[in-house]
Amino acid sequence: MELAFLHPLYERPGPWASVYVDTSRHTESTPDERRLTAQAMARELAGQGADEATCRAVRHAIEELGHSAEPHGRALFARDGEVVLDPPLARSPRREGAEWAPLPRVAPLLDLAGEDPVCVIAYVDRRGADFELRSALGRDDAGGVTGRQWPLHRTASSDWSERHFQLRVENTWEHNAAEIADALAVCQEETGADLLIVVGDDRERRAVRDRLPQRLHGRVAEASHGAGSRLLDGDVERIRAEHVHARAAEELERFLAARGPDGEGRAGAVEGVPALVEAAREHRIDELLIRTDGPDAHREVWIGEDPDQLAVRRTDLKVLGEQNSWAARADDALIRSVVATGAPALAVDAAGPGDDAPVGGLGALLRW
Repeated sequence: MELAFLHPLYERPGPWASVYVDTSRHTESTPDERRLTAQAMARELAGQGADEATCRAVRHAIEELGHSAEPHGRALFARDGEVVLDPPLARSPRREGAEWAPLPRVAPLLDLAGEDPVCVIAYVDRRGADFELRSALGRDDAGGVTGRQWPLHRTASSDWSERHFQLRVENTWEHNAAEIADALAVCQEETGADLLIVVGDDRERRAVRDRLPQRLHGRVAEASHGAGSRLLDGDVERIRAEHVHARAAEELERFLAARGPDGEGRAGAVEGVPALVEAAREHRIDELLIRTDGPDAHREVWIGEDPDQLAVRRTDLKVLGEQNSWAARADDALIRSVVATGAPALAVDAAGPGDDAPVGGLGALLRW
């Protein structure tokens, strides 16, 4: 998950109100239920020490969701009487809740908002392709491409002239596949899509996939629907889920391989809070891995005003010259650090081979 959208949360000091709201239920009584939820969240924040203006801002923001048709939910992050960030969720939260803390409670976003890849679906045939953009917010037309229209069909004759004609048909197919691949690569770059789904006959799909740039090969999935058909939402969700699971598994395998020492005795990955805190202070985290059920995720660390000011013990910050310090959750403190350095974070499952990794639930692949 790319975390650049979280930057506004770290441009101001805390404390912060963090609220997760479920909007998956839609009935005639929904506005009244949201109003009650808004009041309950405001009371919960006030009980934790939040200022009145921030409680009021959160209450109003939740009440405004009373007529929302959002299918899953929303996260709200507020301070000083203002909701600074309110990303929609791709999955409904297991439970609604509010927290007042020195850092915004962003780690749940890795599960609730991060792994719902935006995808471009390419419906391909020999003539060209139509592109469709799918995201948690719905679907949109994303353009398309029209290739050469003649000749497109083979004949059954073995006559020399007919074989020559069939060669021209092959050339037309190859030309159109290259044009579709080029246009699809441009569409991916313009939309920032995480996943490309190529739909069509077997040969047409392979021809397009083989001609895509190498950088996109890990983002491509195929669907065997015939030309002209459209993928159902359930098909897209299944392909998305398979892609997310496969990517997480690949990154976990890379982590497991990298945590052993190389020929020079250096490890390319670390796990456990002390090692991660050190790597974060040195700006060496290339990708943060979080197993949300791991015991280290909610372990207490100490933070200063800047993202790289964090330590296992409060006295360590004073040694580093930081006079102001606060206790914070390890997962949220590490996420703040990697947002500042531009590194991504990934939620990994606790099932299958390596289900104890990262040890404690927190790990990282390292730079250099």
